[in-house]
Amino acid sequence: MRRQFDLLPEDEQLLNDYGLPWETVVDGSQWVLIHDFPTHEGYNHKTVIAAIRLETGYPNTPLDMVYFHPALARTDGRRIGATQVVQQVAGISYQRWSRHRTAQNPWRPTIDSLGTHIVLIEDWLQREFEK
Repeated sequence: MRRQFDLLPEDEQLLNDYGLPWETVVDGSQWVLIHDFPTHEGYNHKTVIAAIRLETGYPNTPLDMVYFHPALARTDGRRIGATQVVQQVAGISYQRWSRHRTAQNPWRPTIDSLGTHIVLIEDWLQREFEK
């Protein structure tokens, strides 16, 4: 696994505790790639690579969205909204899930982190089937 930049110690510990293979790559931005990321029943892939862009200024700058490879689709044929954009990261095409925090759930720089963003990603995957 590539380690092209260092994470904050607490983010590195979180990823190690999460128990999935991960790497850091620089491709225009800094990216964390989490391999074997579990999806939910009803998707065309049981696991994917989840790519998270670390924005300049993180952790004071919020994390936003997630990118999946391979692209996810629902096995029932229903369309997943806001997933049409493709992002290249280190030569691989990722499906962008345009999901954002809300005014009711804003980024809190001293509280939120890569870990809380991963929890949001897990929630986004589950909520897709609650619509």
